[in-house]
Amino acid sequence: MIDRRRHSSRLDVRSFRGADCDTDHYLVVAKVRKRLAVNKQAAQKFDGERFNLRNLNELEFKEKYQIEITKRFAALENLNVVEDVNRAWENMKENIKTSAKERLSLHELKQNEPWFNEECVGFLDQRKQAKMQLLQDPSRSNVNNRNNVRRDASRHFWNKKKAYLKAKIEGFETKSKIKNIRDLYRGINDFKKGYQPRTIIVNDEQGDLIADSHSVVARWRNHFSQLLHVHSFDDVRQAEIHTA
Repeated sequence: MIDRRRHSSRLDVRSFRGADCDTDHYLVVAKVRKRLAVNKQAAQKFDGERFNLRNLNELEFKEKYQIEITKRFAALENLNVVEDVNRAWENMKENIKTSAKERLSLHELKQNEPWFNEECVGFLDQRKQAKMQLLQDPSRSNVNNRNNVRRDASRHFWNKKKAYLKAKIEGFETKSKIKNIRDLYRGINDFKKGYQPRTIIVNDEQGDLIADSHSVVARWRNHFSQLLHVHSFDDVRQAEIHTA
């Protein structure tokens, strides 16, 4: 069940008979201890705001955003304050983000499996209740009841997903007719890929796992610096001083 190399990482293993996985097998849950090297002194929090840039395709949103950004940059020019490049860039970036947030709004994340609604949750609860009755009293009537509920739930889930896929395909056809090629191919690629878990954990130079986003970026930077033999500005400057 588990490799001898990771035998000491296993803390506990239990089976949960009441878990409803729509199968005759029981769910087995294991508690595993894994050593993770995470940088607790994170420099800054990742800004996950994404703006709805598709609104720029509409003339009304585009004009409002242009007017807003023009006003903000005109106010910066009227300040007549001497500042360094970094400070000027921070002001420009903040004005651009504020204007986009007010006029374009934020990008809404897609919901996973939109066909799974409250009605499906009701069928799922009925199937779970039928399984619990079967575990408490394994009589013939409870077996038949569980099979009937399970069959009805599976049929309902399949019909819902089938209707969702049909609507998805019709949406692709509509985008193809109106020549919206970008959204068409983007939707097709998402449809073909399905669920793709995102894993950002990498190994450091000692072989330990790191999961912090800033540590991962630093690890890749060091890796490619060593791989491509890229010298930093201080190293080049120091070399010029020694060779001068």
